[in-house]
This record gives sequence, structure tokens and C-alpha cells, in this order.
Amino acid sequence: MKQFCMLKATALGVSAGFAIWARTTAAAGFALVEGVRVTPIMVAEGEPEYVRLAAEDLASDVERITGLRPEVRIGTGGGDVRVEIRTKTGGSWESYRVAAYDGRLLIEGGDARGTMFGVYAFIEEYLKVDPLWFWSGREPVKSAELKWDDVALVSGTPDFRFRGWFINDEDFLTEWMESGGTRNIDYRYYKQVVNREAMRAVAEALVRSRFNLIIPASFIDILNPPERALVEECARRGVFVSQHHVEPMGVSAFAYFNYWKARGKDLKYSYFSHPEEVREVWRTYAAEWAKIPNVIWQIGLRGIADRPMWQADPSVPQADADRGRIISEAMAEQVRILDEIYGDRPRLISTTLWAEGSVLNQKGHLAIPEGTIMVFSDNSPGWKWPRDFYETPRRKGNTYGVYYHHALFGSGPHLAQVVPPHKTYELLWQAFGRQSAEYAIFNVSNIREFVLGIDATAKMTWRMDGFDPDAWLTNWVSERFTAHRRELTDAYRIYFNAYELHDRHRVPSLMDGQMFQMGSKNLIEMGRKIRDGRIGTGAAEEAIRYVKKQDKVPEFADSFYESLSNMHPQDLTRREYIRRLEKQRTGFMLALLHARSSAPALPESEARFLHDNLIYQAAIMERVCFWLGQVLCAHEALDLGNRDACQQSMDAAAAAFAEIPELAKGYCIGKWEHWYRGCKKLNITEMQKRTCDVAEAHQKAGR
Repeated sequence: MKQFCMLKATALGVSAGFAIWARTTAAAGFALVEGVRVTPIMVAEGEPEYVRLAAEDLASDVERITGLRPEVRIGTGGGDVRVEIRTKTGGSWESYRVAAYDGRLLIEGGDARGTMFGVYAFIEEYLKVDPLWFWSGREPVKSAELKWDDVALVSGTPDFRFRGWFINDEDFLTEWMESGGTRNIDYRYYKQVVNREAMRAVAEALVRSRFNLIIPASFIDILNPPERALVEECARRGVFVSQHHVEPMGVSAFAYFNYWKARGKDLKYSYFSHPEEVREVWRTYAAEWAKIPNVIWQIGLRGIADRPMWQADPSVPQADADRGRIISEAMAEQVRILDEIYGDRPRLISTTLWAEGSVLNQKGHLAIPEGTIMVFSDNSPGWKWPRDFYETPRRKGNTYGVYYHHALFGSGPHLAQVVPPHKTYELLWQAFGRQSAEYAIFNVSNIREFVLGIDATAKMTWRMDGFDPDAWLTNWVSERFTAHRRELTDAYRIYFNAYELHDRHRVPSLMDGQMFQMGSKNLIEMGRKIRDGRIGTGAAEEAIRYVKKQDKVPEFADSFYESLSNMHPQDLTRREYIRRLEKQRTGFMLALLHARSSAPALPESEARFLHDNLIYQAAIMERVCFWLGQVLCAHEALDLGNRDACQQSMDAAAAAFAEIPELAKGYCIGKWEHWYRGCKKLNITEMQKRTCDVAEAHQKAGR
């Protein structure tokens, strides 16, 4: 058998860098559509629903390409049936083979999910359908016939056992389509439930990309039917379903409040202060979640939203050792509840060592129950693992995995991709080499902005060895664009390289969220100075204050803040930020130059994808860099007492930010018309208003 790897990309085109499958030496031809003859598709009796859904997706893709739809039947092969989809008894985990013989096609999985993935591998490799086509907008090339001189794919067991998406910070998805229902949640975001049709598209893209795990939303209350529907929509695709790390046992603080409010009680969310009440809610929710197939349970103990449990209850002890003991006792109790519910039935359990969990684990304060998948989290979006990843001994009683961010609200990325494939591969290779490949969950936020990183991640988690990130990117571009491929590859590399890294932490320091935070902080401070008449306070003193802050070694009294200390460092002088913003902006301008000069040579569909995936993202990042640079210049001028320079910079900042909604109009067209309707996290409208308000306030103060 000839291993299909990165350096032999040209042989199969779409599959470059996958190392997911190999061609066999005994290949044979096959025709799916030839003339007016369309080959029926037979799914073996007894196959689960998700295999039949994959067969229907195959039929739909054939119809999109040729205009003719194959019939999907249930039964055994024979007669005019020349495509047979079946599962082998006793095969290996999620493996598959696809082979043509005697003018027929066999798709056979080592297990039922392997069968499903074999169907999607055939679709991607031979029909050339992008697994993320719904989110990328890339339609397959039309053809009157579908036939091949040879068809042969073989896949082994994937390197990462559980591989999935965390739909998190999904403000765009939440309000993009009409509401899927209401949420009773005391939170600024997620007042409505993602439309079920949107979740159906998410789940389809997940399995087409050959992932097998999903956390469907930031918060899920399984007792609320519209929210339960999201879980069921994913489960019917045969994937494992899990829960956010703020929802141990499927219970968020908001679900807890709703449960007791319905019973006439207003209780503090605290396992420390109200252990019996918390256990009651855990048992109730666990009983409902247990009705869902293939749950990977989340255990742990956290507070309200994405904060530690002691912020929800100040009476919790202050020492890390005591806090770790409380969390450990909670996890042991959660396992006991699951044992009661499941009895002798197998169940899967994980705990995500995010934020304070990472620090408490690194200090040895957590007792993780045996049999738990311990999930280490990157503490800067997609850039580095924390200390506990390296220092935790891998014990036989547990397995290990990782939680990785393609997206992260707060610091970013959110509006635009940041993490290049080579950085993702670097971190996943470390996980693979350190016995942490049982589980990999990827924060993909609203999906659409991160299709490049998602696709790369799908390929490398299936087969790490032989994956070459640079060659993968070259091939990814070549598959999507028919002209100016070298220049467009350069444009992507320039774009990813444009992001400035912090000197000490070596992580991006000017992502979209970081820049929005910095801009907001400066605008608020400027507004106060203008209102209080504190103009001309001295920029030199401001610079000295920044330098002293940079030199100070932080002393942490809280493991939560300690864990996130280098996530988005902002400890440079104002003038140094202005310099770096201009340098980063220049990188985006160069990427735009390459991309825009290539776009006219592309077919309309390819130019559309280039716009959405690169040009628009680089353009808004360039404008945000310029906006923030002008805000910082205005603040500097305000402190120096130079009103004219301050007003000039604030007017320039307001004008630059006003271009972002205009740019967004070209991104929010067609089915994406309402994509930014739910833009409430990095709130573009609010930030534009704040910028204009400060500019106007300064102008009035100078009259």
C-alpha cells in the first residue's frame, strides 16, 4: 500500500496533507453518473440514521453537480445497485475503505462512524465538494458526468480519538436566522436560541469534516425544548455531545437559578454554601442528559458565566488548596451521581482544565477521578500550552486531551482569523507526543470566519505524521483558486505574519478583541478627562507609568487571574503601541495588495470566497489598527494639551471606524444578510458610537 502524504499532493489534489487515507495498488474504475444513467445508492439494512443521512448527502451532492439525483435505498446490493454502503463487523475505530471493483463501488467502515466518514471522504476526494461548503460558500464544479478511472481510499484509525468543535461566543449564529426559541438567561448575550436549521448546517459540516464531537452552544439548558433540540440535532449525526466547562453535569449557573426560581427559591449558586441544592439540580439534569446518546460528561465546579466558583460566593475559602479540595469533592460527587444513573453501562467523563483549573492542577490541588479525560487548555488563543500541560504526569488511570482556540471572545480572534496552520500543528504535535490525543476540542465560535483553520485542524488531527503545514496551505489555496495561486498563498502568509507578537510572552498582542478593549479603555479615560477638564496632564508622566507597570512583577492572589495573565498582555508604552499598530497595519495592507490585485483574474465564485475569507478580514483589521492608533495619538495629544492634534486624531479615528460597517455590507449579503445582526460581543455599533461621542465631546469642550 502506498501511503498518501503531503509531498505527493498533486496526485489527488483535494487530499494534500491529509494523510487520512491511502490509495491502494489495486484500483479500478467506476461511473456514478454517465449520460442519463444514474447509479442507485444502497445502504445496508441496520445502519444507523447518520449513515443514511450521509448517503442522502452524497445523493444531494451528485444532484448539485449533475442535476441528477441517485435513488437511496435500504437493503442489500444486487441488480442495478452499484454503490454499496455498509459497516464491517469487528473493524477498527472510525476507519474506512472505499474501493471500486467490477464497475461497482463499496464504501465500508470499521464501525458505523467509519462508514459515514468513508462516504464523506469519497465526496470530498472524488466529487470535490468542500466539507465546509455551506460556511465557505464554495459550490462544487458542475459536470454532466461523474466517472473515474480508479477509485480507492483506505483510512486507518485517527490519531486523535475524539475530535470536535465548541460553538462558543456564537453571537452571530444566535441571531443570524430567525429565533429558534427563547432562553431564560440573566446575561447580556444569547437571549434566543440558535435556529435549528443553522444547527443542522453546523452538524452537517462537522461530520463532513470528519469530526466526531461537539459542544453545541455556550449554554444549554436541556430542560428548555428549543435548547434540547440543538443537542438532538447534533446527536442524530452520530457524534459525541459534550458540555461547556461552565456547565458541569449539564448545569450552568443560569440553569440552577431557573430550577430554583421555578420552585420559589432564590438561592446563591454555590456548592460550598448550598451543596444539597446543587446536587439536586445535578441529578435532575444528569437524568435528562443521559437520555441523549454518546454524551461525554463535563465534571468540575465553576461559577457564573466563565468565572471561578468563588466569585459567585465570597464565603468560599481563599486558599488555593482549600478551593482545590472543594472542586475535587464536587467532581467525586458528580461521578457518584453518574454511576447511579448509568449503573453498569459505560459512560465517558472529561474535565477541562481552563483558567483557574489549570493553575490548581499545576499546583497539585485537584484530585481528578480515575477514568476521567483530563483536558488541558491553551491559555492564549491557539498559541501556547500552560505549565500544567508539561508538568502533569500522565497516569494509566486517566486519559488526556486538549482544548484549543481558533477563536476566543475577549482577546480575540472573533471577527477575523489569527492562528496560522503551522502554529496549530506545533501545539497539536506536542499534544500528540505527550500522550494527550484522546480528545481535542476546538473553539470555532461562529465557524464562518475560521474555515481555513478548521479545515487544517480536521486533517492534522486525523493523521499528524506527514502533515506539512506550509505544503497544506499551498495546496489549500490551489484547490480554491484557479489563478494567481502563488501570489494568493503569499497573501495568506503575509496576513498571518502581520500580527505582532508580545516580546516576552510571544503571543499575539493586537488581535481584534485586544484592540477593542484597549480602544474602549482609552476612550472612556479620555471622556473622563474631557469632562473633568484634565487636559494637558503630561504624556511624559503617562509613559513613565507604563514603563513602571511593565517592569513590575505581578503578584497574584487569585489563580483565575494568574492563569490568564499572559493571555492578552497590554503592558507597553502608549507610544510603543502606536508604533506596533502601524507595523501590523502595514502587513495587512500588503496582504490586501496581493489579494486585491489577484481577485479580478478569478471567477466570480472564487473572488467571492477570497473576499470573505481574506480581503474583508484583512481590511477590517487594517481599519481597526488605524482607528486604535489614532485614538492613542489623540490621547497623547490630550495629555500634552494639544487640542488641535487631539481633535484631528479623533476625527480620523471616527472616520476610520465608520468604514467598518461599510466594509461589512459586502460581507453580509445573500444568505449572510443578517450575519451581524447579533454582533453584541465585539459590538461594532457601540464602539463606533463611543468613538464619535468622545470626538464630539472634545470638540464641544474646546469651544
